[in-house]
Amino acid sequence: MDAATLTYDTLRFGEFEDFPETSEPVWILGKEYNALTEKDEILSDVTSRLWFTYRKNFPPIGGTGPTSDTGWGCMLRCGQMILGEALMCRHLGRDWRWAREQKQREEYISILNAFIDKKDSYYSIHQIAQMGVGEGKPIGQWYGPNTVAQVLKKLAVFDTWSRLVVHVAMDNTVIIEEIKRLCMPWLDLAGEAAGEGEVNGCLEGACALAEEETALWRPLVLLIPLRLGLSDINEAYIETLKQCFMLPQSLGVIGGKPNSAHYFIGYVGEELIYLDPHTTQPAVEPCEDGQVPDDTYHCQHPPCRMHICELDPSIAAGFFCKTEDDFDDWCMRIRRLSCKKGGLPMFELVDSQPVHMVSVDTLNLTPDFSDSDRLERFFDSEDEEFEILSL
Repeated sequence: MDAATLTYDTLRFGEFEDFPETSEPVWILGKEYNALTEKDEILSDVTSRLWFTYRKNFPPIGGTGPTSDTGWGCMLRCGQMILGEALMCRHLGRDWRWAREQKQREEYISILNAFIDKKDSYYSIHQIAQMGVGEGKPIGQWYGPNTVAQVLKKLAVFDTWSRLVVHVAMDNTVIIEEIKRLCMPWLDLAGEAAGEGEVNGCLEGACALAEEETALWRPLVLLIPLRLGLSDINEAYIETLKQCFMLPQSLGVIGGKPNSAHYFIGYVGEELIYLDPHTTQPAVEPCEDGQVPDDTYHCQHPPCRMHICELDPSIAAGFFCKTEDDFDDWCMRIRRLSCKKGGLPMFELVDSQPVHMVSVDTLNLTPDFSDSDRLERFFDSEDEEFEILSL
């Protein structure tokens, strides 16, 4: 049977390799488990992640387009999974666990509704596919990890409930100053107003902002597209990639094999643990009371595994920092990793923008990024054109 046309029932009752009996630690999105004594906890954690797969019989994309994403939507679904994990951490916390047929919290239902396969859901397959047209990707065309990261960045602007800052770090470089300016936008206005004096003990510029805009920190989703080799992953990056899954801020990695995307959530030994979107399930309609039948949004069998050397070198790593302290802690951990022997850093962390890099601001891009040609040149949206990191 073709993996792209497996049904949910096939997966639920089919043969799956059980989790390995090993003394090596198991890491799932920043949490460490013992496979010998905590297998139930491991499976509960994996099951609690949102699992987005191919769907069929949803309303046509764009009104006249596809009614299924089977065969082309796997990277889009992986993008949904990594962003869904960020929303879960944002609204429910990393320790939240899903259980079948339990009454769900309103926040959880709101998150699920943001991904329902219809045009007015914030992060639906419809929105991602149509927004991708501006990235030069016709509806029905396969995405790379960089393209889906750029699309998620655009869509997050409209999610006023979550108020995420989705930042895509290009050129293998994370710029601390740039991220802090994005997550604390009031700082710029406060700085401008500093020379104009204070009004009632409050800077005019800062006071002019809406109350929600003066929050100390807007939660950050940091996506870092990378290419870790030519046709195969450079083994010098393997230990560093593993370390990413150990960080408490980890959202995992989207990538996979050529034209076959997976959402990687951890590792054990030399194997990556992942959720596979290559399963076609019927589209889900919310109930009249707003509840969402959610069994098919959680993977209820042992997770898939693959040897890390089989990973395609084109990936995007994700991290979530709910507070400024979380981000400062992430920066500290990344700097410690860069000092360790036995691995090559996958990206560079710098305090301020290097002189050779072009700022987004200098391009005068509007929030809807309407000038798609200029955007594509700047973001280098073709995944094959990533800068290649090597020894």
